Amino acid sequence: METYEDVLQAVGPRLRKLRQDRGTTLAQLSTDTGISVSTLSRLESGQRRPTLELLLPLARAHQVQLDELVDAPTTGDPRIHAKPIKHHGVVHIPLSRRPGGLQAFKQIVPEGWPGGEVDQKTHEGYDWIYVLSGRIRLVLGDKDFVLAEGEVAEFDTRVPHWFGNPGPGPAEMLCLYGPQGERMHVRARSK
Repeated sequence: METYEDVLQAVGPRLRKLRQDRGTTLAQLSTDTGISVSTLSRLESGQRRPTLELLLPLARAHQVQLDELVDAPTTGDPRIHAKPIKHHGVVHIPLSRRPGGLQAFKQIVPEGWPGGEVDQKTHEGYDWIYVLSGRIRLVLGDKDFVLAEGEVAEFDTRVPHWFGNPGPGPAEMLCLYGPQGERMHVRARSK
């Protein structure tokens, strides 16, 4: 049976793995949490005992539940208790909890968003979007699409892209974001 000391000793390696999986340095994590680099280093190496005051900002920075940092036993409840985030008028509801790798979100985009001219951006990664309701206009390079309910788009985000909601009404979509050009893997396709 695992002891209290065993649980505490396992926190450091778990913190190091989370940070490395995210591709974050100790200096970046220090900036995100307000915890000194030396304290973070000692936590990860097991030379510093984890406390609630240290674990709470680390859980937020890594976007994981506190019980995941200490490897608390599962409760049998598979639900993710998502907290919606409103950013530039769009509501983002996280559907996954793990940092790094594929990230899943439901997004609610208000009618007419973002307004103004099409301003295409590029960045590392790969996006997959599925329109649940409403319509999403996707400008991808020199192509211009309007995706309706039930339609899907998948694209490399190094291609200049922009999306908005032409209306009528709000649009809802599921989005999967993959880092460094990681593609989604479709196991079954409908005919």
